[in-house]
Amino acid sequence: MRSRYRWSSSFRYAFQGITYGLKTQRNLRVHVVCAVLAAGAAAFFHLSAVKWAILLLTIAVVIAAELINTAVESVVDLTSPEQHPLAKAAKDTAAGAVLVCAIFAVIIGIVLFYDPVTAWLSK
Repeated sequence: MRSRYRWSSSFRYAFQGITYGLKTQRNLRVHVVCAVLAAGAAAFFHLSAVKWAILLLTIAVVIAAELINTAVESVVDLTSPEQHPLAKAAKDTAAGAVLVCAIFAVIIGIVLFYDPVTAWLSK
């Protein structure tokens, strides 16, 4: 059985989803700005390859969680346009997942940058 879509179409749809998220979700834009600042700080402080990998993975998890949250909210709004306790639970739980990721991202950032920043400040 042949697929109706080309393999490259899946990338196009994925990029459309990311674009939709960036255009419509303020929190996603905030996360992206924080990611750019964190990457700039990592370059400035010459973090090791391992620390870069941890930082990039952390950034990816937060941004992916925000995109999944956007998808959950969109599906809930589509299937339950009126208020419903389960719709609220789904949206709140998805938002909570993003919050957990963001909190741990901050903690990871503190761990990664603590030594370089304190060394830089003591110069």
